[in-house]
Amino acid sequence: MATETDASAAEPTLEKPTQPAGRPTPRSSWVRVAESFAMFRNRKSIAGLIIMAVFAVVAVFAPLIAPYDPLEKDYQSLRQAPSWHHLLGTTHMGEDVLSQIIYGTRGVLTVGLIAGVLATFVAVLIGVTAGYLAGWKSESLSALTNVFLVLPGLPLIIIVASQYDNPSIILISAVIAITGWAWGARVLRAQTMSLRNRDFVQAARANGEPLYRIITVEMLPNLTAIIASSFVGTVTAAVLGLTTLAFIGVIPITNLNWGTILFWAQQNGAFPDFWWWYVPAGLCIALLGIALSLINFGIDEYVNPRLRSAGERARAMRKKGLSATSGVTAVRMVDATPGEDGTSTSSKPAG
Repeated sequence: MATETDASAAEPTLEKPTQPAGRPTPRSSWVRVAESFAMFRNRKSIAGLIIMAVFAVVAVFAPLIAPYDPLEKDYQSLRQAPSWHHLLGTTHMGEDVLSQIIYGTRGVLTVGLIAGVLATFVAVLIGVTAGYLAGWKSESLSALTNVFLVLPGLPLIIIVASQYDNPSIILISAVIAITGWAWGARVLRAQTMSLRNRDFVQAARANGEPLYRIITVEMLPNLTAIIASSFVGTVTAAVLGLTTLAFIGVIPITNLNWGTILFWAQQNGAFPDFWWWYVPAGLCIALLGIALSLINFGIDEYVNPRLRSAGERARAMRKKGLSATSGVTAVRMVDATPGEDGTSTSSKPAG
C-alpha cells in the first residue's frame, strides 16, 4: 500500500514560468541607461560638465549678468583698455566687450545644441536602421551615409547661408546638422550590426517583438555611450563652424556671437595692439572646446573597456594614497635553503 509520502511525491509540481534566456527584463534596459551615465564620473568629465554649466548659466541669465547692452555705444570710451567701468575694454564704437561676450554665449550654445540634437537624431535614425536591416535597404542607407561623408561641409554652409540676407539661427543649425550627421551614423551602423546577432536580440525577434521595440528597448540602451559621444562631437563641430562662418563674414553682424566679435576686431585692425578685443572671445572658444573634449574623454573611457579598467584602477590607487603613474612591483619571498630540521634558514626574493 502506497504511503502518504509516496502519494505526495507522485503529484506533479508546477514551476513558475521563467524569463526566456537572453531576453532582458523591462528594468534591465533602464539599468543599462543608468549605468551609461557612469561615463561622467571621472574628474575630466566632471570638470568639463562644470565648465559647460557655467557657460549655460551665463547664456540663460545674460540680461542680468551683462553690465551694459551689447550694442550700447559710448563715444567717450573708444577702444578703451580694461578698466573698472569696462572690465574687458571697449570696441572702436565704444561697445562693452564683456557684454558682447556674455550675449554671444547665447548664440554659440543655441547653435551647438540645436545642431547637435538634429544631427544626432538623424544619425541614430539612419545608422541604427541601416545596421539592423539587411540586403538592399541596408546598402542604400549606407550609400547615402557615404555620400554625406564626402560632402564639403564648410563650402556648402557658405553657399546656403549666402542665399539669405539674414539667415536665422535655426537655418544655420540645420545646415550644420545636415553636413555633420554622417560620421555618427557610420559608427552606429557598425555597432548595431554587431548587436543584431546577440542572443537577447535574437530572443526578442523569436518572440515576435515589433521592430520599433527591438530597436528602442533592446538595442538603444546598449548604444547610449556612442550616441552621447556622437552628440558631443557634433556640438564641437557646430561651435567651430558657427565661429568660422561669423569670422569670415558669412553670418550677418546682427547675429551676435564670439565669431562676430573676432570679425569686427579683424576688420578694424585690433590685431595685435587691442588685445582685449579679440583675446577674450578666442579664450572662450578654446575653453568651450576644452570642456567638450573633457566630456568626450569620459565617454571614451566608458566605451573602451581597456580605458575603463585603467581608469577604475587609477581611482582605486588614488583612494589608497598611491600615485596612478608610479610603478608598483610585487615582490614574493620564497624559501632559499632548508635547515637540518626541515625549516628554512634564509629567504630571497623570487625573480
